[in-house]
Amino acid sequence: MTTLSVNINKVATLRNARGGNVPDVVQFALDCERFGAQGITVHPRPDERHIRYKDVHDLKPVLTTEFNIEGNPVTRFVELVKEIKPAQVTLVPDAENVLTSNAGWDTVRHQSFLQEVVAEFKACGIRVSIFIDPVPQMIEMAARTGTDRVELYTEAYASHYAADPAKAIAPYVEAATVARECGLGLNAGHDLSLHNLSLFHQQIPWLDEVSIGHALISDALYLGIEETIHRYLQCLS
Repeated sequence: MTTLSVNINKVATLRNARGGNVPDVVQFALDCERFGAQGITVHPRPDERHIRYKDVHDLKPVLTTEFNIEGNPVTRFVELVKEIKPAQVTLVPDAENVLTSNAGWDTVRHQSFLQEVVAEFKACGIRVSIFIDPVPQMIEMAARTGTDRVELYTEAYASHYAADPAKAIAPYVEAATVARECGLGLNAGHDLSLHNLSLFHQQIPWLDEVSIGHALISDALYLGIEETIHRYLQCLS
């Protein structure tokens, strides 16, 4: 079964735009769980432009599904994750000035660093996933870091889906097959939506988890969050 983790960063963006606590990020996360989401994802960035470090502390004691914290493993982030001890940490190589995550790890160049970080988190009992492009060599080298899973960066799939779905999914099927052969669990995320998620899941049925935020929250503006989550779950059924 492929699980759905809802990334609630955009809810925090809306809250921060006005100040105060509307919408309530914690309540929204609890409602996502109540409507069927099997996980909650947050990505606290150093400038806290959406999810704040305080949000992470507030969420931890009340969530009943899987908690996934994404981010670049700078010192402050590492300290936060080790303190919170979520079910999963996803390592993302995003620079401080990027609008959104835009590349996976170069697991050849950063092999030693990733080995150290992975070992540090696993020693705390936290499952580790590495955000990565659908490149077989990068996946093979990710396996050497000791990580539990990789998360395929799916922006390229989403961008090319409308023009040629079969061509768009092909490198991801190859990458997913390599990950499975390496004994790695498999996650996916970034620009997955109601339009392209079903094919992705059909072609890679051994996918463990998808993490979806921007498209899902945008759909909820029209459909409501309960109906939106149900539709995403249908794509994964």
